Amino acid sequence: MSVRLYIGNLPKEEIDRQELQAVFAAEGDAVTTKLIKDRKTGKCRGFGFLTVNNDEQADQIIEKYNGQMFKETPIKLEKALPRTKGDEGEEQATPKPATTSGGHAAPNTNKEGSRRDKGAKKSRRGGGNRENTTTTTTDSDAIRPDPRWASELEKLKQILAAQATN
Repeated sequence: MSVRLYIGNLPKEEIDRQELQAVFAAEGDAVTTKLIKDRKTGKCRGFGFLTVNNDEQADQIIEKYNGQMFKETPIKLEKALPRTKGDEGEEQATPKPATTSGGHAAPNTNKEGSRRDKGAKKSRRGGGNRENTTTTTTDSDAIRPDPRWASELEKLKQILAAQATN
Protein backbone atom coordinates (compact mmCIF):
# COMPACT_ATOMS: atom_id res chain seq x y z
CA MET A 1 0.00 0.00 0.00
CA SER A 2 1.39 3.39 -0.95
CA VAL A 3 1.91 6.17 1.59
CA ARG A 4 1.68 9.88 0.83
CA LEU A 5 4.06 12.34 2.46
CA TYR A 6 3.48 16.08 2.73
CA ILE A 7 6.41 18.19 1.53
CA GLY A 8 6.22 21.65 3.04
CA ASN A 9 8.26 24.86 3.15
CA LEU A 10 8.94 24.82 -0.57
CA PRO A 11 9.91 28.17 -2.11
CA LYS A 12 6.98 30.03 -3.67
CA GLU A 13 8.47 30.52 -7.09
CA GLU A 14 8.44 28.70 -10.39
CA ILE A 15 9.63 25.17 -9.59
CA ASP A 16 9.59 22.22 -11.94
CA ARG A 17 8.38 18.82 -10.73
CA GLN A 18 11.61 17.31 -12.08
CA GLU A 19 13.65 19.59 -9.81
CA LEU A 20 11.78 18.28 -6.78
CA GLN A 21 11.98 14.69 -8.07
CA ALA A 22 15.76 15.10 -8.38
CA VAL A 23 16.00 15.64 -4.61
CA PHE A 24 14.58 12.15 -4.04
CA ALA A 25 16.33 10.51 -7.05
CA ALA A 26 18.48 8.34 -4.75
CA GLU A 27 15.31 6.54 -3.63
CA GLY A 28 14.64 5.21 -7.14
CA ASP A 29 11.60 5.16 -9.40
CA ALA A 30 9.31 3.88 -6.63
CA VAL A 31 9.08 7.44 -5.29
CA THR A 32 6.88 9.93 -7.16
CA THR A 33 6.36 13.63 -6.47
CA LYS A 34 3.47 15.99 -7.06
CA LEU A 35 3.97 19.73 -6.85
CA ILE A 36 0.93 21.88 -6.03
CA LYS A 37 0.89 25.05 -8.13
CA ASP A 38 -1.28 28.15 -8.25
CA ARG A 39 -3.66 27.92 -11.20
CA LYS A 40 -3.32 31.57 -12.19
CA THR A 41 0.40 32.21 -11.80
CA GLY A 42 1.84 28.71 -12.23
CA LYS A 43 4.08 29.28 -9.22
CA CYS A 44 4.46 26.76 -6.42
CA ARG A 45 1.99 27.14 -3.55
CA GLY A 46 4.69 26.14 -1.07
CA PHE A 47 3.90 22.45 -0.74
CA GLY A 48 3.68 19.16 -2.59
CA PHE A 49 3.34 15.44 -2.04
CA LEU A 50 5.63 12.45 -2.23
CA THR A 51 4.24 8.95 -2.73
CA VAL A 52 6.26 5.98 -1.48
CA ASN A 53 5.62 2.23 -1.37
CA ASN A 54 5.20 1.54 2.36
CA ASP A 55 5.36 2.93 5.90
CA GLU A 56 8.92 1.75 6.50
CA GLN A 57 10.19 3.55 3.40
CA ALA A 58 8.15 6.63 4.38
CA ASP A 59 9.77 6.74 7.83
CA GLN A 60 13.25 6.33 6.32
CA ILE A 61 12.65 9.13 3.81
CA ILE A 62 11.28 11.47 6.48
CA GLU A 63 14.31 10.81 8.67
CA LYS A 64 16.73 11.24 5.76
CA TYR A 65 15.26 14.27 3.94
CA ASN A 66 13.40 16.27 6.62
CA GLY A 67 15.26 19.58 6.93
CA GLN A 68 17.33 19.06 3.77
CA MET A 69 17.96 22.25 1.81
CA PHE A 70 16.05 22.75 -1.44
CA LYS A 71 16.66 26.05 -3.24
CA GLU A 72 18.01 27.66 -0.07
CA THR A 73 15.08 26.60 2.16
CA PRO A 74 14.87 23.54 4.42
CA ILE A 75 12.04 21.26 3.32
CA LYS A 76 9.64 19.76 5.82
CA LEU A 77 8.45 16.17 5.41
CA GLU A 78 5.65 14.47 7.33
CA LYS A 79 2.97 11.89 6.64
CA ALA A 80 0.08 13.51 4.79
CA LEU A 81 -3.35 13.64 6.34
CA PRO A 82 -5.94 11.51 4.56
CA ARG A 83 -8.13 13.27 2.03
CA THR A 84 -11.45 14.47 3.36
CA LYS A 85 -14.80 14.30 1.60
CA GLY A 86 -15.44 17.31 -0.62
CA ASP A 87 -11.79 17.99 -1.47
CA GLU A 88 -11.87 16.40 -4.92
CA GLY A 89 -10.69 19.62 -6.58
CA GLU A 90 -7.60 19.89 -4.45
CA GLU A 91 -5.20 17.10 -3.65
CA GLN A 92 -5.58 17.87 0.03
CA ALA A 93 -6.71 20.87 1.99
CA THR A 94 -3.67 23.04 2.36
CA PRO A 95 -2.33 22.40 5.83
CA LYS A 96 -1.88 25.70 7.57
CA PRO A 97 0.65 25.00 10.31
CA ALA A 98 -0.59 25.91 13.77
CA THR A 99 2.31 26.07 16.14
CA THR A 100 1.94 23.88 19.19
CA SER A 101 3.61 24.37 22.55
CA GLY A 102 6.54 22.19 21.45
CA GLY A 103 7.33 24.58 18.62
CA HIS A 104 6.38 22.04 15.96
CA ALA A 105 3.83 22.88 13.34
CA ALA A 106 0.70 20.77 13.09
CA PRO A 107 -1.70 20.91 10.13
CA ASN A 108 -5.00 22.65 10.80
CA THR A 109 -7.90 20.21 10.44
CA ASN A 110 -10.63 22.53 11.76
CA LYS A 111 -13.20 22.86 8.96
CA GLU A 112 -15.74 24.69 11.17
CA GLY A 113 -13.62 27.84 11.02
CA SER A 114 -13.90 28.20 7.26
CA ARG A 115 -15.88 31.23 6.16
CA ARG A 116 -17.93 29.47 3.52
CA ASP A 117 -18.59 25.84 2.74
CA LYS A 118 -18.03 24.71 -0.84
CA GLY A 119 -21.72 23.86 -1.17
CA ALA A 120 -22.80 27.30 0.08
CA LYS A 121 -21.59 29.25 -2.96
CA LYS A 122 -24.18 31.53 -4.53
CA SER A 123 -25.16 30.61 -8.03
CA ARG A 124 -24.85 33.41 -10.55
CA ARG A 125 -26.91 31.54 -13.09
CA GLY A 126 -30.66 31.41 -13.30
CA GLY A 127 -31.37 35.13 -13.13
CA GLY A 128 -33.64 36.81 -10.65
CA ASN A 129 -36.84 34.81 -11.24
CA ARG A 130 -37.17 33.04 -7.93
CA GLU A 131 -40.94 33.06 -7.60
CA ASN A 132 -41.41 29.62 -9.15
CA THR A 133 -38.50 27.91 -7.46
CA THR A 134 -38.94 25.86 -4.34
CA THR A 135 -36.11 25.46 -1.90
CA THR A 136 -35.84 23.27 1.12
CA THR A 137 -33.26 23.86 3.78
CA THR A 138 -31.85 21.26 6.07
CA ASP A 139 -29.87 21.73 9.24
CA SER A 140 -26.61 21.39 7.32
CA ASP A 141 -27.65 24.20 4.92
CA ALA A 142 -29.01 26.51 7.64
CA ILE A 143 -27.08 29.64 8.49
CA ARG A 144 -25.48 29.31 11.88
CA PRO A 145 -24.62 32.36 14.01
CA ASP A 146 -21.05 33.30 14.72
CA PRO A 147 -20.06 31.41 17.90
CA ARG A 148 -18.46 34.56 19.29
CA TRP A 149 -21.89 36.20 19.43
CA ALA A 150 -24.02 33.15 20.25
CA SER A 151 -24.52 34.08 23.91
CA GLU A 152 -25.54 37.65 23.01
CA LEU A 153 -27.92 36.34 20.36
CA GLU A 154 -29.49 33.97 22.88
CA LYS A 155 -30.08 36.88 25.30
CA LEU A 156 -31.76 38.90 22.54
CA LYS A 157 -34.00 35.95 21.66
CA GLN A 158 -35.07 35.65 25.31
CA ILE A 159 -35.83 39.39 25.51
CA LEU A 160 -37.92 39.24 22.32
CA ALA A 161 -39.76 36.15 23.50
CA ALA A 162 -40.57 37.87 26.83
CA GLN A 163 -41.89 40.97 24.99
CA ALA A 164 -44.01 38.85 22.68
CA THR A 165 -45.78 37.10 25.58
CA ASN A 166 -46.54 40.41 27.36
